[in-house]
Amino acid sequence: MTTSIARIDFHGQPALRLHGPQGSEATVSLFGAQVLSWRTPDGRERLYLSEQARFDGASAIRGGVPVCFPQFGTLGPLPRHGLVRTRAWSVASERSGDDYALLTLACNDDADSRALWPHAFGLELTVMLEADRLDLELCVTNPGERSFDFTAALHTYLRVVQVEDVAVEGLYGHHYRDALADDVVQRDSGTELCLEGATDRIYRQIRRPQLLRAGNLSLGLQQQGFPDTVLWNPWATGCAATPDLPADDWRHFLCIEAAAADTVQTLAAGEEWYGRQTLLAV
Repeated sequence: MTTSIARIDFHGQPALRLHGPQGSEATVSLFGAQVLSWRTPDGRERLYLSEQARFDGASAIRGGVPVCFPQFGTLGPLPRHGLVRTRAWSVASERSGDDYALLTLACNDDADSRALWPHAFGLELTVMLEADRLDLELCVTNPGERSFDFTAALHTYLRVVQVEDVAVEGLYGHHYRDALADDVVQRDSGTELCLEGATDRIYRQIRRPQLLRAGNLSLGLQQQGFPDTVLWNPWATGCAATPDLPADDWRHFLCIEAAAADTVQTLAAGEEWYGRQTLLAV
């Protein structure tokens, strides 16, 4: 099957569909530069997108891979997860070859962003689709005359059949801050992590890849540049209290996010920063 990139309408919003090798496919919204779907050649959807997600061009879209910048979560004075997941991005470049399709979207500061965060910035999100692999790379540039600090993340919602049945490997020995336990910092001492309730952890200084063992939806995850990994699932009570999530859908996703959340990044004037997350079907 020939690789290609096509403009489409997705729930009323402009988007692009990447057709990769062997029938792989990804859908990326220009609103927020958000990857909303990734299907591998076996036809399985690998990302979670809420059936109640809002596509009104103003609200953040629940699911896929939101881009968080220049603030992760509520760790600062800005709106939750920053300024760019509810902004229109533009196509900077696109190309495809025999074994890949590649798209780069761009976003820059403007008067509205500077009213909330007084810094010049440039962002590029590059999405590369291969047969069984999805690469996401975030590039941050500082075209201004002074340095700035930022936090950021690729807030990846991974689809699972039953979150109670999955396990995450690769976090052994890492310290994490537990947002649901008064931000106490603990050390993960288990060879694998199985979820038994609401989870909101920031693992610090990640040194090895992770493996999500989830039956036919198992994935290998690797990150570069991003020093932290966030694990999040709201469980039943948190899901029921979230308007754009169906009450039982906590069972069907787990967020494993490549992040610079607890580890603040400083970017000097004229410099660039790169962070990447790679997802590989196994």
